[in-house]
Amino acid sequence: MAGFWGKRKRDDEQLQAQDADLARRARTALVAADERIRLTTDELAFAEAELGSGATGDLREALDAVRTHLAEAFHLHQLNHDEIPDTPEELRTRNARIVQLCEWAEDLLDDRTSTLAEAIERARRAPEIIAGVRRDADLLRSRLPQARETVQRLAARYSPHALSQIESNPGEADQLLGFAEHSAGIAERRRDAGHREQANLALEAATESVRRAETLLDAVETFEIEALRAESTLAAVVEDSRDDLVVALREPHTPAVSAAIADLQHALAALPAAGVNTDPFAQLTRLREANAALDAAIAKARERAARPIPDLAHVRHAIDDADRQLAVARDVIAGHRGWIGADARTRLAEAERTRLDIDRYVGTSAAAAATIEEDHREQVFALARRAAFLASEALQLAQRDIDRSRPQGGPDQWGGPQQGWGGGRRGGGGDVMGGILGGLVIGGLLDGMFD
Repeated sequence: MAGFWGKRKRDDEQLQAQDADLARRARTALVAADERIRLTTDELAFAEAELGSGATGDLREALDAVRTHLAEAFHLHQLNHDEIPDTPEELRTRNARIVQLCEWAEDLLDDRTSTLAEAIERARRAPEIIAGVRRDADLLRSRLPQARETVQRLAARYSPHALSQIESNPGEADQLLGFAEHSAGIAERRRDAGHREQANLALEAATESVRRAETLLDAVETFEIEALRAESTLAAVVEDSRDDLVVALREPHTPAVSAAIADLQHALAALPAAGVNTDPFAQLTRLREANAALDAAIAKARERAARPIPDLAHVRHAIDDADRQLAVARDVIAGHRGWIGADARTRLAEAERTRLDIDRYVGTSAAAAATIEEDHREQVFALARRAAFLASEALQLAQRDIDRSRPQGGPDQWGGPQQGWGGGRRGGGGDVMGGILGGLVIGGLLDGMFD
């Protein structure tokens, strides 16, 4: 008994210590949240002065929400210290709620202020950024003559189609730099006039324009390097394509291989003569596509040669066998619908779907199709065998269900001898079903002779 009371005393002391720690955390969190509201209010005022009221709307709404919910926290704290005595459970619940509200307030304000931090820092550095925009614009303007000269030089070597992606870059970059300088001036004047939100928008436009102008001028220099690299690669691909044609002519000539050879030969013949302005990028892409198509056709032809294609007669026999077994299973299940369970019906449905897949794969009724393409025969053959197997399973399951549903021996429910389904002897139905299954077995044996 002493041990029980001792354990209970220790539990009470531990709970009191936890309550005291929770109360301390609630007081600390409340003071910290109150201070955070004060600091965030100052930050909001500065952000509105730097960015305008439109950019700070989310922070303002968050601050209003925090003030509203912390009013509840202060009210709970006041209830903890009024003259009315409280139970430990009431104090524990209030302190937990205070901690929860304060943590939520800190998280919300952290999220909203972090979103504005970059924009505020950018606004503080606005004079420095404006000076940087003007400096970068001057530097990029000095590159304009070289870019125009590069475009003129490339026009003597490459076709207009190849140059279409960069020929207008120097002019567009010049316009962007003019816009950037104009926007920087607007940002400076609006900032001095106290319209910080408009100043920030103009500053963002100026910096983005400078960035785009630099990208356009870099693209001119990059084009020249990439064009030389494409020409070098093109020469190697032409040589490789000619070697591939020599190899392809010795391979088995399927229609796909013959078409790929003709396509690659046409792509090689379409290459311009020396001294003609070219588009090395388009030519390289065309040759690579034709070369890849030839490689794929040869690989497929080799795979087909290594794996004989099923004979058309075998495929048709498999389809006929599937249709025959489906018809038998369908008739048996339809004729004994009340006796057939879910397993047999499910197998029949799967067999029907597989048979429909054959028609979709061939593109028409497989039973009436004049021919089946060689590329499709193996898949059609496998689907037909699958459909026949499922139909055979459905028939066997149906026979099982029928056998289980028959009266089992002895006199029937009317007191006379058992007569089977139609009034004859009981073995009649089994003989009929046995004949059906026997026919399917014979069909399977005949089917195996063609494998």
